[in-house]
Amino acid sequence: MADAAEMTREEFEDAVRDGLDLVPENLAAQMDNVVVLVEDDAPADDPELLGLYEGVPLTERDLMWAAGSLPDRITIFRNPTLAICETREDVVEEVAITVVHEIAHHFGIDDDRLHELGWA
Repeated sequence: MADAAEMTREEFEDAVRDGLDLVPENLAAQMDNVVVLVEDDAPADDPELLGLYEGVPLTERDLMWAAGSLPDRITIFRNPTLAICETREDVVEEVAITVVHEIAHHFGIDDDRLHELGWA
């Protein structure tokens, strides 16, 4: 593989925002109590991870869930993404795929289903 792509933190955050803009308005409006973050490095136990959803999917929430619940978190990891991409265009495409993948988890879609749909 050629050298990894280079992109500043700010440019990467812009790519994440662009990925979020690809989410259809009707789906974005249904996202509830979720924050999207950018971190440079993935967790030490999975250093190649591109994105992570942490929370309670919408399909698993009940009436008791909302009482004091912190926001769900979608984290997109910059350095692992840059490491697998050769160009800025590759980064933008990979970030968009990762954002959609993690948002799908927020909606209760698991990795098996995402794979069937071509998103995993």
